[in-house]
Amino acid sequence: MESKQRRPNVLWIFGDQHRAQALGCAGNPNLSTPHIDRLASEGVTFSNAVAGCPWCSPFRGSLLTSFYVHRCVQRTPQRMDPNLPTVTDAFNETGYRTAYFGKWHLGGANRMIHVPREERGRFDIWLGYENNNAQYDCWIHGHDLKGRDDAEPLSEKLETYETDALTDRLLDFLAEYGDAGPFFAVLSVQPPHNPHVAPPEYAERHDPQEIILRPNVPDIPRITERARQELAGYYAQIENLDCNVGRVMEALRAQGLDRNTHVVFFSDHGDMHGSHGYVRKSSPWEEAVRIPCIFRPANGERVAPESDAPFNHVDFAPTSLGLCGISPPEWMGGTDYAHRILPGRAAPASEPHSAFLQHVFRKRFDCLNRTWRGVRTRDGWKYVCLEGQPIMMFNLNEDPYELANLAFLDAYNDVRAELQAELARWLERTGDTFELPEL
Repeated sequence: MESKQRRPNVLWIFGDQHRAQALGCAGNPNLSTPHIDRLASEGVTFSNAVAGCPWCSPFRGSLLTSFYVHRCVQRTPQRMDPNLPTVTDAFNETGYRTAYFGKWHLGGANRMIHVPREERGRFDIWLGYENNNAQYDCWIHGHDLKGRDDAEPLSEKLETYETDALTDRLLDFLAEYGDAGPFFAVLSVQPPHNPHVAPPEYAERHDPQEIILRPNVPDIPRITERARQELAGYYAQIENLDCNVGRVMEALRAQGLDRNTHVVFFSDHGDMHGSHGYVRKSSPWEEAVRIPCIFRPANGERVAPESDAPFNHVDFAPTSLGLCGISPPEWMGGTDYAHRILPGRAAPASEPHSAFLQHVFRKRFDCLNRTWRGVRTRDGWKYVCLEGQPIMMFNLNEDPYELANLAFLDAYNDVRAELQAELARWLERTGDTFELPEL
């Protein structure tokens, strides 16, 4: 068996509400993301990756546990049961030092509350906050390996813009512990979540009137004006995040850790920003569901620059463990896609044909205000149902902007039957009791 020092490190970096389409490497002309683009050029991009539930707390619960949302965290806000096993347990048990920096949002509140130590996911180091929407007025609390154990939520005010300051905390961790054995570290930041406040040097680069909107944003002034205004700040926030990704990668290179650290860049869900007339998250269209998902392998070797695997939010934990040669625990519901990233890894006996999409709580703010389930298949189909009623079916290969809804056309009844059968298999496999429509 390899020594602990020989095992690779894992670093997760993710923002909030960062849709897959909002990157330079995704072809977006509105912003420049050279550091994330470099990650993509050196790693594997899962081009079909989705947030199986595009909402903050449900995604985060499933991210850490690899449980589907109906078995874990179902709504925002909701407290995650601290007795649930997490990916942190698997890394802790294998000799990893574990650390978490930033937004948590699993304590059951939409504001800054004190997250008790026993509810911090069993990380060795946890410096973060429950939730906050003020990037220049962000407070953190937590514990570390030097005896810190805060009892109040307002323990330490970040001295600069949130993303910059939290990246500083991660860099401090790398400087102190990066060479001291394998680590699993997480940097979770609120931007580009609304309100779309960015440091001035980034904000001044983006004029709302020059923003190029996606073709599925209706040409209605109340929609386009809001979208342009918010996207200007959104893209500025992402450029700041990109700069901080560059800072992290430079620190890893300077310490000689880049060749022994798997870096994973992703988001908890997207943002509609006016597409189809909607804003924010919790809707099943691509702008809310699709997320950036880049795995930059530690040793520089990769299977291919891109994978079409139907990567879902429950897959981050088992794949990260698999990259380190650690067998994912049986309780994890996701798939280990390490073989899609590193050459020579054995493929599982079978892979999912689709990603399972869920919104199990009825939400009523700027989104599809019903519960829904769906699938997004490897070969480019999406099918979504309300309870007892189909609502959308798209062939994403010919219709990437989801402009032609095929769910109610008799010419596509056979395809709809196949997709509903795929969705039914997911419901049975995961123990979800959602009521499908009659065909």
